[in-house]
Amino acid sequence: MSSAWKPMLLRIGDKCAEYGGTVDFKEHIETCYGVVWRELEHSSDEVLEYVIQCVEQLPHKIPLYGTLVGLLNLESEEFTKNLVERTHTNLQEALDSGSCDRIRILMRFLMALMCSKILQTASVVEIFESFLSSAATTLDEAIGNPCWQACADFYVSCILSCLPWGGAELFEQVPEEVERVMVGVESYLRIRKPSNDADFSVFEFNAENDKAIDQKDFLEDLWERIKVLSNNGWKVDSVPRPHLLFEAQLVAGKSYSFEPISCPDAPEPPRSHSGIDCDRQKHAAELNYPRRLCRLNIFPASKTEDLQPIDRFVVEEYLLDVLLFFNGCRKECAAYMVGLPVPFRYEFLMAETIFSQILLLPQPPFKPMYYTLVIIDLCKALPGAFPAVVAGAVRALFEKIADLDMECRTRLVLWFSHHLSNFQFIWPWEEWAFVLGLPKWAPQRVFVQEVLEREVRLSYWDKIKQSVENAPELEELLPPKVGSNFRYSTEDGVERTSAHEMSMELGNMVKGRKTAREIILWTEEKIIPVHGSSFAVEVVVQTLLDIGSKSFTHLITVLERYGQVIAKLCPDQEKQMLLMDEINSYWKNSAQMTAITIDRMMGYRLISNLAIVSWVFSSSNIELFHTSDRLWEILRNAIDKTCNRFSDLRKEVSSLEKSVLSASESASKAKADLDAAEAKLSLVNGEPVQGENPVRLKRLKSYAEKAKEHELSVQESHQAKVALFSRALEENEALFVSLYKCFSVVLMERLPSGSAKATLRDLRCQTDNMAVDIEESLEMEVDKDNDEPKKSNANGEKSSKIYSIGEKEQWCLTTLGYVKSLSRQYAAQIWLHIERLDAVVFSEDVHPLFRASVYSGLRRPLHEVMDRFTAKTLHIPVIFVTAQRECGECPTGKGTQ
Repeated sequence: MSSAWKPMLLRIGDKCAEYGGTVDFKEHIETCYGVVWRELEHSSDEVLEYVIQCVEQLPHKIPLYGTLVGLLNLESEEFTKNLVERTHTNLQEALDSGSCDRIRILMRFLMALMCSKILQTASVVEIFESFLSSAATTLDEAIGNPCWQACADFYVSCILSCLPWGGAELFEQVPEEVERVMVGVESYLRIRKPSNDADFSVFEFNAENDKAIDQKDFLEDLWERIKVLSNNGWKVDSVPRPHLLFEAQLVAGKSYSFEPISCPDAPEPPRSHSGIDCDRQKHAAELNYPRRLCRLNIFPASKTEDLQPIDRFVVEEYLLDVLLFFNGCRKECAAYMVGLPVPFRYEFLMAETIFSQILLLPQPPFKPMYYTLVIIDLCKALPGAFPAVVAGAVRALFEKIADLDMECRTRLVLWFSHHLSNFQFIWPWEEWAFVLGLPKWAPQRVFVQEVLEREVRLSYWDKIKQSVENAPELEELLPPKVGSNFRYSTEDGVERTSAHEMSMELGNMVKGRKTAREIILWTEEKIIPVHGSSFAVEVVVQTLLDIGSKSFTHLITVLERYGQVIAKLCPDQEKQMLLMDEINSYWKNSAQMTAITIDRMMGYRLISNLAIVSWVFSSSNIELFHTSDRLWEILRNAIDKTCNRFSDLRKEVSSLEKSVLSASESASKAKADLDAAEAKLSLVNGEPVQGENPVRLKRLKSYAEKAKEHELSVQESHQAKVALFSRALEENEALFVSLYKCFSVVLMERLPSGSAKATLRDLRCQTDNMAVDIEESLEMEVDKDNDEPKKSNANGEKSSKIYSIGEKEQWCLTTLGYVKSLSRQYAAQIWLHIERLDAVVFSEDVHPLFRASVYSGLRRPLHEVMDRFTAKTLHIPVIFVTAQRECGECPTGKGTQ
């Protein structure tokens, strides 16, 4: 039995050797059909499984597979009937499990089967109507749950997204039914609430008109594209229609009906359709049915203007599907991405789509490393085109860096530095040399500085210095070459003090393998009584850090051996903050080692997460919030470690709950078997005796005892883990309460006083009036030597490059950006403690811009929360406050809002 049919099926439509390197779909399909048809006689089930697998994992080839199955239908109706039934089973399973990608792809396959005359058009329309009915029911407040609108939106998007693959055939055969579906979709769009995609927009503002970028949400945008497609006669250049090549043959095949499907009901709605419970359910729905794409428009329209609106959507779907199913197979991913079945070039769209995934909020589907490797392989696959496109994308994003979301800025820094490390760090840095003329807080300058710092981490200082030789002035933005800064160095010329002597003595004790207990006694007897505990922390920490500075392994060894010494000297938050001051002082020239050391010490429980939060927000550190990512990296590491521990414990508790249930059932069964055996009695010489075999009875008794012991053991483990989980939950709550309190305090001190209507745009505009004066003064400043206007920058860039936002305003914008970013990134954990946060942090007296940033990150409707605050203050029902607000009246009775 030959296995050649599998690669033929897999490579159908490819420019591969099996097909002589051609791209003739008709020849490909006929060749593959001949091989697969012969295989059906031997292993029909195996062929069916492989066809389904190819359909689900190579969805950009679905029209080809649909046509192939249509030809097989002419020869084997049983095979096709089984395939339709299997597709129905898979679709129902995907609906029950909420597998969004699988539902979407199987719907596309159904359209292909309909085009090949295998599936009846009435069945497709019935599926559409089932989806529409489920979506409308979900939004019905009486019988549904509007909090799960994300699920309803997804079902409607499934209808719209599969129409490019068969809308023409569907409209040709059943135009009235299609029109009825379109009317149903339009009716749904009228009753739904538009999704606020601006909360997850990559760009905060449009640099040209200072407006939010995304005005339409994804579903509305897709609906507009489908309407244009319908008006254009359902013509789609990007979707191949190979079934037309075999239309005369396919009409002779048998058509099948598709059994009805059932969409699962949304979870039970909360008691009230407003409030925290509703917001939680909305968040859960958005997690289960996330949006797939945040469309970036980073290139001029001329680069993609020839594309029809629907063609852009289709190519994006192709690219996202390839990224999805080839995660972990970077080379195959790149190969399929450059060989899509479309008749036009799409390098610019491909770059925009990949960058949209790297910057997708709240988080990308895969690890950033995957996208980095795919871009590298695409540059190698298309050496004459794609590298220039990627460079153009970087330049375009760099121009808009001030408008980029703070989390997206961090991702872009990490990606770009890693990308350059794979291309010998080559980049025309002279183009960006003008950033040295910008204030130290200007986002473009900070971006270049962070990229160079990350490059040093990935290579070494001299290499990166060499890479910027075309713009030597940028060397100023490199981190210092020498990483460590040992306070008690014994180099020549350094004055020796008592601290130096104690440091040397401690170093000798470590070299002599003294135990942690011995060093603790030494500090308690020789240092603390004379110089105090703070002095002891300085000497011990500086010395141990210097001993562990040679490598990461040295650091871990020192912490494992002498962590008890540090724990003894730094038992409380105040001393732990002093400990971090010493770490920061020793590694002041290395942000990487500062972050690693603090992270490791937190892992060894030498530093608490609350101490890290307090230290990050200390007076000496908050002034650096807008000029470096150093402190934010440390803060993110602390939150990550806390949340990961909580998540791990929750999984362990869930697993142990199942084990307890299983052990209890086993113990009950063993006890029941024993009781049944003991109940069987026999009469011997008129006396009742056990009728069971004594050996079996003994064995059953042993089983019952062991099962009971195992049950008790599992219950004890579960109780212990529940206790740890409860403690972790409390630590989580304390962390976020402390974090947001710190944010609130520092922002209240620096943000201008404003009303609840204040926005980030208002904060930016505070310096706009000054911007003209600044630029004019720079242009009018005359060089006395030659009576020519002075250039504002060292390399002769125009004065328009001057960043007009002041330092205080930039600090506020950056910090509020991180508030939004952190709220969005850890939303799942924050929602667990939202009642506590509302009570102690997000009260009425917090700054409106701070509250708006938090709620934007949580996707929490600000006006509903403010209505509840007002109602609570005035002691009136929330519905009255909401009605007055919608009418433009002030609930306090002091005039209009």
